[in-house]
Amino acid sequence: MDKIIAQLEGVLQRYDELEEMMADPEVINDTKRYMQVSKEEGSMREVVQKYKHYKEVLHDIEESKEVLSDTDDSDMADLAKEDLANLQKEKEQLDHELLVLMLPKDPNDDKNIIMEIRGAAGGDEASLFAADLLSMYQKYAERQGWSFEIVDENRTDVGGFKEVAAMITGENVYSKLKFENGAHRVQRVPVTESAGRVHTSTATVAVMPEYDDIDFKLDPKDIRTDVYRSSGAGGQHINKTSSAVRMTHIPTGIVVAMQDQRSQQQNREKAMQILRSRVYDFYETQNRDEYDEKRKSIVGTGDRSERIRTYNYPQNRVTDHRIGLTLNKLDRIMNGELDEIIDALIVHDQADKLEHLQDGVA
Repeated sequence: MDKIIAQLEGVLQRYDELEEMMADPEVINDTKRYMQVSKEEGSMREVVQKYKHYKEVLHDIEESKEVLSDTDDSDMADLAKEDLANLQKEKEQLDHELLVLMLPKDPNDDKNIIMEIRGAAGGDEASLFAADLLSMYQKYAERQGWSFEIVDENRTDVGGFKEVAAMITGENVYSKLKFENGAHRVQRVPVTESAGRVHTSTATVAVMPEYDDIDFKLDPKDIRTDVYRSSGAGGQHINKTSSAVRMTHIPTGIVVAMQDQRSQQQNREKAMQILRSRVYDFYETQNRDEYDEKRKSIVGTGDRSERIRTYNYPQNRVTDHRIGLTLNKLDRIMNGELDEIIDALIVHDQADKLEHLQDGVA
């Protein structure tokens, strides 16, 4: 814990500097700089408050020990012993809480996301399951007070999706949905199955943080843009004008086609948002593959091919294979009640990081 204390002292010192800067007229008059300083101060506030309380508890522990060593009064000694026992318990709790707060932060946790869902193995049934997953995440987003917008879709004749992309915006979206990356498996009797046999199908989910030009800049020379007439619904205006946009990132070969928005400019903006996130995700996945060669995360790599969860309809059961969690409430989960699964994934991820942090401290 000594190494963590030294780090916390550094955080406290930096926090004091930031508070001074926020009171500096030069910083106050520079809106951009003030916002940067304010954001950094806000990100440290919880850990600083917790650490200050921790130091108070340490001081109270020393005072109780002094009372015990100096008093001859048995009643006073009993009170001091009781206080000391309570303070030691509080210290242990704060030790753990401070370790969790000092875990490495994912810089993308507070970002919005672009989620892509694709029907995989299973034909029509896979496309219908992709639609069910989209509905599940949309209901979960509504419960969180997030905004959910479908930005691209490719429907099947049976009412499912070959692929569909949604933009989800709100507070800490990526931090809660980043573990949804991977292959989702469904076991159920398809509506087209006359014999009542259970079939297994899969759909893949990709979760990508949304990036803007400040975070990740694409070189315009690397992008080829084609415009064409929309072939989808939208009325005469869309079909008579070249409003659809196809963007190709030449170095990676990644293509984004967008025709769902009313104007070419809107399609360009949406296509660029998705292209930027896909290209960044492509490069990050390469880095993550290298990292995962050294160490597998307890919640999995998030690889698209990894089967992460099974949805068993006959038994009303959901199993997350990465953490061995099984819940017999599939109906509620498909209605957007994902908190229990997502919270469990976050806790396991924290425990894994905490173990490695403590190994480094030891």
